[in-house]
Amino acid sequence: MSTPASYANPKLFWKRWGGLIVTTVLILAAIAYYYAREPHVTEAVLASTLRQSVPLVLGALCGLIGERSAVINIGIEGQMLLAAFIAFMVNVWTGNLLVAVLAGVFIGAVLGLLLAFMSVTLKIDQIIGGTVINILAIGLTGYFYQVGLSAKGKLNPIPLGPLAKIPLIGPVLFDNPPITYAAIILVFVVHYVLFYTPWGLRTRAVGEHPRAADTLGINVYLVRYVNVTIGGALAGLAGAYLSLEAVGSFDRLMTNGRGFVALAVMIFGKWTPLGSFGAALLFGFATALQTQLQFGGKINIPPQFIGMLPYLLTIIVLAGFVGKARPPAADGIPYEKEG
Repeated sequence: MSTPASYANPKLFWKRWGGLIVTTVLILAAIAYYYAREPHVTEAVLASTLRQSVPLVLGALCGLIGERSAVINIGIEGQMLLAAFIAFMVNVWTGNLLVAVLAGVFIGAVLGLLLAFMSVTLKIDQIIGGTVINILAIGLTGYFYQVGLSAKGKLNPIPLGPLAKIPLIGPVLFDNPPITYAAIILVFVVHYVLFYTPWGLRTRAVGEHPRAADTLGINVYLVRYVNVTIGGALAGLAGAYLSLEAVGSFDRLMTNGRGFVALAVMIFGKWTPLGSFGAALLFGFATALQTQLQFGGKINIPPQFIGMLPYLLTIIVLAGFVGKARPPAADGIPYEKEG
């Protein structure tokens, strides 16, 4: 059995995984230290970490599915925002949370289809296409939003029996609302589909060598359309999470840059679902920590500086630990079929 190059060469292995290993060890050490001192606070921070990571990992899955088929999606922010608004309004009109979530997923898929149409069929610059979606979402939600509306219910935690009573792990992993569970499951589903199914192989082939894939009979346009549309649906689920599970209401620009952070999470995760999940947890941990520091009252510094912590950590990690990130070879390049 051959040994992978990254394992045979220690320098290459450390260059590729060193940042993630160091960061993981430091975080685990901090968690163990604070759990020994303040177990309830530690449970609250870890539970908040998972909740904060949900829209980021869903947004990252949206981006990596598209980019694995060579379509850059910087419209994740707009897809999440408009989906959050539509999901909230449908809940206000119908009072049905399931219908509202499905409406958010649907509008995300529609925006994904719009991006695919602009990028694959019209072959316009993909950055411009994503920017159009962002501007469209900001304009529509700002114009149609009505102050004073309130959601009819909110997605509540569903404890998974005895598992929810396990110390530390139970309250964090097994006592969550449904979209949080769905996000965790989707990470592993997307990983399996992308790396262990024929569709995933075709997707990666289209993202690396679309012309070679075309000569093998793979419909490059169809693969890109399907992936970008499914990615939009995942971003729509992230939007529904924000308005129906995390907050239970809607505010203008409530995504607050999460769509763009999701792109950083995707890059930090090396365009892989499991790596993106780990990066999302890292950013979620920083966000949960800064919230605890702000309300804990133990550090007497301006809250603006504490609020910078998640974004500062993202910059440090991307600049210092990620190393060289290589996107799919055909990423962002429109495909022109010969003949």
